[in-house]
Amino acid sequence: MSPSTHKAFSTIAELHSLVEKIANETGLPVGIKGAIGKLDQWIELADLMKKTGKGPDFITVDGGEGGTGAAPPSFADHVSLPWVYGFASLYKIFQDRGLTDRIVFIGSGKLGFPAKAAMAFAMGVDCINVAREAMLSIGCIQAQVCHTNKCPAGIATQSKWRQSGIDVTLKSERLAQYFKTFRKEFLEVTHAAGYEHPAQFTMTDIQVNVDDDYLSSDLKSVYGYEKTKVGFNSMKELYECTYLGGKSNS
Repeated sequence: MSPSTHKAFSTIAELHSLVEKIANETGLPVGIKGAIGKLDQWIELADLMKKTGKGPDFITVDGGEGGTGAAPPSFADHVSLPWVYGFASLYKIFQDRGLTDRIVFIGSGKLGFPAKAAMAFAMGVDCINVAREAMLSIGCIQAQVCHTNKCPAGIATQSKWRQSGIDVTLKSERLAQYFKTFRKEFLEVTHAAGYEHPAQFTMTDIQVNVDDDYLSSDLKSVYGYEKTKVGFNSMKELYECTYLGGKSNS
C-alpha cells in the first residue's frame, strides 16, 4: 500500500529538489506519477519548472478508474478524476507554459485497448502503462483484495504459498500474446486512420459522445486544446524519440 505522504519531501519545492538530486546522482531520467484531483500543486510545479528550467523528465498520469486493485476500495471509488479529465487538465497547465515538449507524458488508466490508447496518444501522451489487462492475461480474477496481500490468484501478493499457484511458463506465453495482439490491433487502427505511428493521431481524429442523445464531438472541441506538435524530420526520428527516450532532459 502506498502511503498518503512521503518522508523525503513535504512541499513541491522539496519534490523538485529531490528529482534533481536523483537525476544528478544517477544520470538517469527521473519522473513522478500521480492521480489528478486539485490542480494547485501541479500549477506550482509547472511554474517552478518554467522558472528554473529543471524538473521531472516524465510525468505519469493515473486515472481514478480503480487501477489494478491495490488501492483501498474507498480510494478506488472516490479519489481522483477519471483519466481523460485529469490528463486534459494537467496537460493544459504545462502546455500554457511551453513545457510539453520537454516532458514525456505517460498515460495509465484502462488504456490497454486500441481505441483507448489511440485517444490517449491523440491527447498528448508519449506512451502508456498497461496493468489491468496484463494482469487479467496472467489469471487475475479481479477479486479486489490486492491491498490485503491475499490475492486468491497468487498475482498481487507477497505470499510465497499463494504465488505458487501461478504457472509461470503458461502465463508468460499468455501475457506475451496479449501484448502482441494489442500492438497488432493498435497499429491496424493507426494505419486505418492514415498514419504510420500512433503519435501522429490528432485530437480531431477522435470522436466522443457528449450527451445521452448520441451527439458527438472531437476531443479538441470537448477539452479545449490541441496537443503540442513535436517537430520530426522523419519517421525514423519519431520512432527513436518514442522508443528510446529521445525527449529526456537528463
